[in-house]
Amino acid sequence: MRKTAGKPQTMSMTTRLKKPKGPPTAQGLYHPSQEHDACGIGFVANVRGVKSHEIITKGIQVLLNLAHRGACGCDSETGDGAGILLQIPHTFFARECGKSGFELPQPGAYGVGMTFLPVEKHARLQCEGILERIVREEGLTLLGWRDTPVRASAIGRVARGSQPYIQQIFVGYEAVAGGATDEDAFERKLYVVRKRAEAEMAASGIEDAEVFHIPSLSCRTIVYKGLLLAPQITNFYQELSDPDLLGR
Repeated sequence: MRKTAGKPQTMSMTTRLKKPKGPPTAQGLYHPSQEHDACGIGFVANVRGVKSHEIITKGIQVLLNLAHRGACGCDSETGDGAGILLQIPHTFFARECGKSGFELPQPGAYGVGMTFLPVEKHARLQCEGILERIVREEGLTLLGWRDTPVRASAIGRVARGSQPYIQQIFVGYEAVAGGATDEDAFERKLYVVRKRAEAEMAASGIEDAEVFHIPSLSCRTIVYKGLLLAPQITNFYQELSDPDLLGR
């Protein structure tokens, strides 16, 4: 049975913008073969491996310091994307999933996927069903879903027009003989689940299936990202400011 919880997401009433798949066609001086990433990247860690919320705060400050590497469009409140990768905050998720009606096993024995889904409920449930089926086919266990609380008013008008429905999926892994979890094998399984889901969704014919995206699916890390300006990330994902969200 599918389990969900969390506050309902406030979605924009703006008409959803249909985006073409892939880069634009060659035109004038532009050619898609010349596309290159130009992202700014920062890294923060505690050299002693001590977990704290301060690491998250410093990571966000690094993101703010790299704001000049981002861009915005005619809507000055819509950026070309910003995000943060952090270790799975087990204390935080154990608390929140307990509120949601399901329990998490020990760290390393479950994975978390950040998923972007269609806003329309029927299409969203179809996408969830495909992902759940693939999880089972790969020998993994669906633990539950969690609606990721977001604040749509924190981002620009254009970003709200294409904002997906954001959920976290929690997936369990059976321990190998001897009681230990093979994290490397689990991580490979989660990679296969993600790639299979993306391929099946693209070929599904589901309305708004192009919205489907899995920024991360891992037993080690999670990614919070979006069509954001760097200063917007903690206002959009307010749980990033929760003191139980720890990194190292």
